[in-house]
Amino acid sequence: MYSEDDMLMLSGIQHFRFCPRQWALIHMEQQWEENRLTTEGNILHKHVDDPFYRQKCKENICLRSVNVASRKLGLYGVTDVVELHPTLEENNSILHPGYPGRWILYPIEYKHGRPKKNQIDEVQLAAQAMCLEEIYGVPVMKGALYYEQTKRRVEVCFTEQLRDIVQDCALQMHNTYLSARIPQASYQQFCDKCSLINICMPLKPKDMSASYYLKKSLYEEAT
Repeated sequence: MYSEDDMLMLSGIQHFRFCPRQWALIHMEQQWEENRLTTEGNILHKHVDDPFYRQKCKENICLRSVNVASRKLGLYGVTDVVELHPTLEENNSILHPGYPGRWILYPIEYKHGRPKKNQIDEVQLAAQAMCLEEIYGVPVMKGALYYEQTKRRVEVCFTEQLRDIVQDCALQMHNTYLSARIPQASYQQFCDKCSLINICMPLKPKDMSASYYLKKSLYEEAT
């Protein structure tokens, strides 16, 4: 169990899964830069993250910006959406003071673009589900990712394999944070899409120019 002072931001698990160095630059050094992708993502969430908005879609109740946390994972954050699905089963369901009956928890995360590789989005959603399980004491077996570019939901099953990835990422995040060491830069194909590329400056295999080393030296002197 992690103490309250040891908790890390849940949203960072997506950054860590994408690139541990990116996560460290954002969450340890407080570095950030916007690019087109981050700006479009911010616009999307501006319309999603309204904690006072409650929507009933058919039989489901849509709760936005639900605060979650897990002492086991040492993570805290806010979900985009938690849908309440009605059920007649008493097991694996919750009561809600605002709505009669019993409900199954179904987290939903809104994403810009399309589904990604390496289960980056799925890991973040699964971490939210594990937080909900710890808070409410009921299993959360499924959720969904909504992609703005495709206008579709992709349902995610929270398998043991996915939960293991969440636990491993959370542990590595805490270990990296405690070490106070930023992981070294290593150029990958996805680096060009990262908003922090000008801060991180990973060395491309074929980029050995003098201008690169000059830029790198100036940055190191400034920091």
